[in-house]
Amino acid sequence: MSKPQNKFKLILILGLLTSIGPFTIDMYLPAFNHIASSLNTSISKVMYSLTTFFIGVSFGQLLYGPLLERYGRKNPVYFGLSVYLIASVGCAFASSVEMLIAFRFFQAVGGCVGMVAARAMVRDMFEAHEFAKIFSSLMLIVAVSPILAPTFGSYVTAALGWRYVFVFLFLLVCGIITAVYFMLPDTRKGDATISLRPAQMLASYINVSKNIQFLTYALTGAISYSVVYTYITGSPHVFMDQFRVSEKTYGWIFAVIAAALIGSSQLNSLALRKYESKEILRVAFLCQLVVGFLFIALTFSELLNLYSTIGMTICFIFCQGFIFPNASGFAMAPFEKNAGSASALLGFLQMIIGASASALMGIFQEGALLTMTIIMTISSLIAFSIFTLGKRKIDQAASLTIIAQEDLEMIEGF
Repeated sequence: MSKPQNKFKLILILGLLTSIGPFTIDMYLPAFNHIASSLNTSISKVMYSLTTFFIGVSFGQLLYGPLLERYGRKNPVYFGLSVYLIASVGCAFASSVEMLIAFRFFQAVGGCVGMVAARAMVRDMFEAHEFAKIFSSLMLIVAVSPILAPTFGSYVTAALGWRYVFVFLFLLVCGIITAVYFMLPDTRKGDATISLRPAQMLASYINVSKNIQFLTYALTGAISYSVVYTYITGSPHVFMDQFRVSEKTYGWIFAVIAAALIGSSQLNSLALRKYESKEILRVAFLCQLVVGFLFIALTFSELLNLYSTIGMTICFIFCQGFIFPNASGFAMAPFEKNAGSASALLGFLQMIIGASASALMGIFQEGALLTMTIIMTISSLIAFSIFTLGKRKIDQAASLTIIAQEDLEMIEGF
């Protein structure tokens, strides 16, 4: 394990790599109406570009797991981000919604390398007990994107047009590539023995998925984090269509709610000084479920206005900052040699489940607020159930291991 020399600099660059996906999602959300008008289509069809982006990120991450093991950490990053730059140019010049949807897919496939590489590098450079704190720090940088991206995107769209959103993304990633080249070490050299044959790649992912700790916490984190994707997909309908706010106002609302995620992720780092990660997860889930069921009841009773809706959403999203970093840390902890594959599979699960939640939100658009609250709460309930059952199995397996070791020591003592 290589020791980090400048932790702040490394976390900053890893956070920027991880934030490419969220920034690419959030910056163009306020431009939906302009895109639909410009391309002579509906907002619903423009939303498919968001869903296909999630799908591209989901399956793209599986591509980079073996590449990161075979060619080291940095070369696959250069390849993926080059694909991203080409696709961004395609998005900027798209003449139809179908072209936009297609280029958004390739933009996702290229950009998702940042997420996979960053998680793998965290596993390379830091000790297991630091993972939750490091992921909380990364979340601070990543969560800034929902604050800056929609607000900046709304101003760029209003001043220059929606196509310049993708011009800005092109320039942003050019800057990130430069920072990676000059400031980020290649934390693990390539291994030429790693096979890129589909059968071997599949076998590697199957071996990772057989680890009960990985499976429990990967699913816990992925399903719980799908509430964020549900919110991202549903929020334009909720705030701009149901509550009739302007694009700029929507950008500020999005920023305020994202600030809750930033705040809670940093409070998580403080909480880890006194409490265990598993206890933090349990309490955060219980709080989120209480908020969720109350949110559903108030929405169904039509007792919410714009400000109370924002308040309830903040409370719900706030809990996520305690759940996601701890779940991600536990999922990555068992792996060292194949951290790239573990990171890729973790990211795949997060995004494919997020894409499914996004698609559900897109299908059931009627009563957008009620649909959004129901999907978010059910996701949290399922994630909490998996966490509870999985933790029980992990504890039972640990107890059996301890008993077996004690029996072996007794036998050797005779």
